Amino acid sequence: MATPRKQQISLADTPYYHCVARCVRRAFLCGEDKLSGQSYEHRRGWVEDKLHFLTQVFAIDVCAYAVMSNHYHVVLFIDEEKAKQWSMTEVLERWHRLYKGTLLTKQYCHGDTLAEPLLDIVKATAEVYRKRLMKISWFMGYINEGIARKANQEDNCTGRFWEGRFKSQALLDEAALAACMAYVDLNPIRAKIAKTPEDSTHTSVKLRCEQAKKNQQPNILLPFIGNPRKNMPKGLPFELADYLQLIELTGRCIRADKPGYIDENQPPILSRLNISAENWLIITTEFRTQFHGAIGHEDALSDYCEHQQLKRRQNLSHCNALFS
Repeated sequence: MATPRKQQISLADTPYYHCVARCVRRAFLCGEDKLSGQSYEHRRGWVEDKLHFLTQVFAIDVCAYAVMSNHYHVVLFIDEEKAKQWSMTEVLERWHRLYKGTLLTKQYCHGDTLAEPLLDIVKATAEVYRKRLMKISWFMGYINEGIARKANQEDNCTGRFWEGRFKSQALLDEAALAACMAYVDLNPIRAKIAKTPEDSTHTSVKLRCEQAKKNQQPNILLPFIGNPRKNMPKGLPFELADYLQLIELTGRCIRADKPGYIDENQPPILSRLNISAENWLIITTEFRTQFHGAIGHEDALSDYCEHQQLKRRQNLSHCNALFS
């Protein structure tokens, strides 16, 4: 039985989550159907455009993403503080960019004068919308529903397009976050549809490489802000240069004929996270097969299971073996 979504998301433990949505049977999200010869490559842009749009509406930031032929990966950051700071008007306006809302919420946004009981209803509705705008299930649902409708219309068919619910994993500490982001960014290289990270179309790492050449960071992705320190701004707790160097070295090691290794001059990020080069390569090539459920060091995993009232610490042996 699948774990209820509310038991997988715990903001008390982490705001970072890895999500995967996969197409059903032989449905093509992107890529080319070798049997029919039909290309679906244009659909990659559908997913990427929706991700970029939703970061402007939800209190959710994108850390990494990769759009593959029959699935896509995304690493998300839930910004609870941002959602709490929105005024009622801003919440309603954001929601109306996605859905119609109610007659009362429309009247309120148009500036109509409402009686006190009706205003109370609008306030209660706005709080419901506020919670939804920081929920991964609503974020992923908006993407998947829109893509499914558009793809079915293009394929002139009906029925399910996605393989049930999307999968989600809690990333409980910096080591899990860095490993998962690298796994996602290197997906096209492992699948042999790209030779280098900067050539991996429709991925976050390509976008970061393009902006790095201009000494900038993409405004549609959660920025790298450097190593953890006091009074940190919102962002990823790594140096951008270290991360890109790590991706480059890891990508060079991914070969079908050898397990590979990372050079002794490995970026400081691995030393700080206390992950050996050998374990790093295993994690970033086998992330989805090695881990099922929340991921992190033993103490973080224990706290997460306690908060979620889980009896078993799933992944504990793998986490202890690889994050050390």
